Amino acid sequence: MQFNATSRSVKGTSASRRLRRAGRVPGIVYGGKDDAISVEFDHNEIFHALRKEEFHASILDMKLDGKGKGQPVLLRAVQWHPYKALVLHVDFQRVDAKQTLTTKVPLHFINGDLSPAVKLEGQIISQVLTELEITCLPSDLPQSIQVDLGNMPAGGNIYLSDLKLPEGVTHTVHGAEDDLVIAAALAKKGAGTAAADGDEAEGEADESPAE
Repeated sequence: MQFNATSRSVKGTSASRRLRRAGRVPGIVYGGKDDAISVEFDHNEIFHALRKEEFHASILDMKLDGKGKGQPVLLRAVQWHPYKALVLHVDFQRVDAKQTLTTKVPLHFINGDLSPAVKLEGQIISQVLTELEITCLPSDLPQSIQVDLGNMPAGGNIYLSDLKLPEGVTHTVHGAEDDLVIAAALAKKGAGTAAADGDEAEGEADESPAE
C-alpha cells in the first residue's frame, strides 16, 4: 500500500500548527541506518489511509518527495485530536527486509454463529483480545490472524495456545500470562435466572393439591 510524504525542514510547535491549518500533517520517519527525518502528509490522504485496517498492519510503501522508488515503512504511532476527526501527528519506522520486527496485528474472529455455544445454547462469545503482538520478518507479516470459533462449546474458552500462527510468526507473550484467554463463551445476562425461576415455578405447581 503506497502513500506520499514530503520532507519537512521547519520544526517546532508553531510550525506544526501552521501545517495543520494548511491541511497538512507533521510526522517523523526513523529507524534503520539513516537518521530520523521530519516529514509532512496531505491530511485527507493520510486520514483515509488510516481508516483502512491494512494500513495499520502492513509493510507500507512511502513515496518521499515523489522521487525514486518508495521506502518500506511500518506505522508506529498516530496522534488524533481529542474530539475532532483530525490527525495531528504520525510516526513511521523504516523496515529492513533482513531484520525481524515486532508489531501488533488484529485478530479476526470467524464462525462464531456456527459454534455450539451460540447455535445450541444461545450464548454470546466475548472477544477478550482484539489484537496480538507478534515478531516476524517483514515478508512474513500477516495483515491479521484468524480465530476460528466454530467448535467453541458452551462455557468454553479459546486460549492463546489454540491459535495457529502463520509460518515464521511468533507471539511475544511470555511468562505467567503465556496462555491468555482470547475468547470466552458466556451465558446471556439473566438467562440463568430465568431458567431458575421457571424450575421453581414448575416445582410449586407440582406441590399444589390435586382437585
